[in-house]
Amino acid sequence: MIIHIANPIYDSVFKYLMEDERIAKTILSALLKKDVVSIEARPHEYSNQTRDKISMFRIDFAATVRETDGKEHLILVELQKTWLETETLRFRQYLGAQYSNKRNIRKDSKEGYAIPMVTIYLLGHRVGDIEEPVVYVNHKSYDYDGNVVTKGMPDPFIESLVHNSIIVQIPLLHGQINNRLDKVLSVFDQTKADEYDPHVLTLDEKTYEGDDNMEYIVHRLTEAAADADMRQDMNVEDEYYSALENRDTAIMNRDKKIREQNNKISEQNNTISEQKKTLSEQNNTISQQKNQIRSMVAALKASGMSPEQISKITGIPIDNLD
Repeated sequence: MIIHIANPIYDSVFKYLMEDERIAKTILSALLKKDVVSIEARPHEYSNQTRDKISMFRIDFAATVRETDGKEHLILVELQKTWLETETLRFRQYLGAQYSNKRNIRKDSKEGYAIPMVTIYLLGHRVGDIEEPVVYVNHKSYDYDGNVVTKGMPDPFIESLVHNSIIVQIPLLHGQINNRLDKVLSVFDQTKADEYDPHVLTLDEKTYEGDDNMEYIVHRLTEAAADADMRQDMNVEDEYYSALENRDTAIMNRDKKIREQNNKISEQNNTISEQKKTLSEQNNTISQQKNQIRSMVAALKASGMSPEQISKITGIPIDNLD
């Protein structure tokens, strides 16, 4: 059965989705490839950084995860979603805020060790030429010879200063479901967007049969698609992004014209500089020729030749021989 769900690339829909603890645990478990036992949204967890050059939707979680050996521990998850290409400085600023936040220090640590952190970026655009839809960036420690250090790892001091990242390129989600993460992210797949209404995605309900957590996610997104207020919020986002893209296009065109004008001015300056250089070389040549003629005249005079003879040889008027 074909169903229509609200498109979670919209901030309003994504917020509605992640407000549900069960759904947040399902999505984070798939991304982290760990069992997320419990989560707690941090204060001011929902942050819409729109109304400027970009849209940045941010959610911060404290998550208790269970490792394969059964041990549980707390990590911080900073999840950021953006529609448009943005400056990495924005991401770094948020990271800086997390590193400097005293709430992220372990209460059981006298040394002031921090809670390990993982950053997740859901991007509505591609990153360079990377073709993988999901990229895991995990840090390792090495000795001088390049050997991986395993003894004593992970170490709380090192974990306090570095973090792992997960980058999801939404445009590269193309409907193929090969693993758990593919299935979870399939509800973000923009190739499933309705031809006439980008607010909704068209899914085959059979894909999720027997998967209680995915059926729950799909059901919540189906409810969102039928919600009039949610539809209005998506319309507002469309209007905002349309205005934003128009503005950015105008800025790009203006900057392009400025660059072209600057290039023309630079070319003109180079031409003038070359002309000045040529003129200077010509003046030097003329000056050298004059010096040679003066030396010739002086030599002819020293040989006892008359001014008339010198004038005839050099072509210089007698009055200009001095």
